[in-house]
Amino acid sequence: MFIDRAKIEVISGNGGNGMSSWRREKFVPKGGPSGGDGGRGGDIILIVDANTNTLIDFRYKRKFVADNGVNGQTKNMHGQHAEPTYIKVPPGTLVKDAETGEVVADLTKVGQQAIIVKGGRGGRGNARFVNSVNRAPTFSENGAPGAGRILQLELKLLADVGLVGYPSVGKSSIISVVSAARPEVAAYHFTTLTPVLGVVSLDEGHSFVMADIPGLIEGANEGIGLGHDFLRHIERTKVILHVLDVSGIEGRDPIEDYNKINNELKLYNERLSTRPQLIVANKMDLAEAQENYPRVAEYMKNLGHEIYPVSAATGEGLPELMQRTAKLLLEHVEIPEETTETIVYEAKPQEDFTIGRDEDGAFLIRGRGIERLVAMTNFDNDEGVRRFQQLFKRIGIEAALKEKGVNEGDTVRIGEMEFEFRT
Repeated sequence: MFIDRAKIEVISGNGGNGMSSWRREKFVPKGGPSGGDGGRGGDIILIVDANTNTLIDFRYKRKFVADNGVNGQTKNMHGQHAEPTYIKVPPGTLVKDAETGEVVADLTKVGQQAIIVKGGRGGRGNARFVNSVNRAPTFSENGAPGAGRILQLELKLLADVGLVGYPSVGKSSIISVVSAARPEVAAYHFTTLTPVLGVVSLDEGHSFVMADIPGLIEGANEGIGLGHDFLRHIERTKVILHVLDVSGIEGRDPIEDYNKINNELKLYNERLSTRPQLIVANKMDLAEAQENYPRVAEYMKNLGHEIYPVSAATGEGLPELMQRTAKLLLEHVEIPEETTETIVYEAKPQEDFTIGRDEDGAFLIRGRGIERLVAMTNFDNDEGVRRFQQLFKRIGIEAALKEKGVNEGDTVRIGEMEFEFRT
């Protein structure tokens, strides 16, 4: 089964907790703090795998959770970092944030990797907080929580050549003749419901990958027919073979078919109109095609297109078409695609926060830095609480709450923590 879209949830690992301990050895009085740091949580990494060609695996497993870091130990022993969790995807996978629609990664080369979410930092042990003022800190940090996000995966086939055209013009028959691909061939529309890849091998030892794109119809750019489901697979092709049923035995005019399909490609993506395109006049074994061909050939030549009369039924003309296609591929120079979609991750100040009101009237504080501080503070330790209170004031949250009209005894929530405001 060919699956080219999937939605998955990924969650990186939490950092291990730091240890609060003391060095105790015979003949070593006042050994001091010796708590080790926690290990870093596991990252979630997407990696392109050559043996994967569909997203079907994500139909059965849609949630991926990385391992947590190991807690710190006594004697300044740090916890082990968690191994990253690798998720295999096929070449040509476009990764988007499902909530914002922004592109996170475009994975096209085998072995290419993208860190999607980083694991939480390990908490520091009490040995890390020793300074000239506090020689014997009793507190340590909890590990930072991991991050989570929902991803939309879209597969765009990495084929050199794309066969496009109306349904039943003979695309499947052509790819079955020139390659080892065996698509279903039948005398009804939309026989091919999924893209089919085939490798075309030439006498000179050269080869290229050809994709049979399911039949397009007028309105495909708006999602009519198979529309958007498969138009995106044409985007990465270098050469387009536009297949026409020159016989017109189904009552359609091949010139009108050509104009309608080209218009759909242009409306979907302007860049597709700049792709090298060869016109394939198919079904030349039929008498009707012999009659129509001169008119179609003259029209295409006036547009500057090369046209090749072929017959998928007899194989006539296909070797010459494949040779010319291979030559076009050798001459092809890819124009870099200008895009502003790729996310550039920027470090945000930890002090950024917002203050709002919850449904019950409690003050609700949100912010990457303050929520992380809460998650990493051990509130069972008095010294840890005092440190949190100091940072709470230093960041400016206490002053901001007073500006919002907080009163003594009002409820304040930060993440999962709730407390009464006291000055």
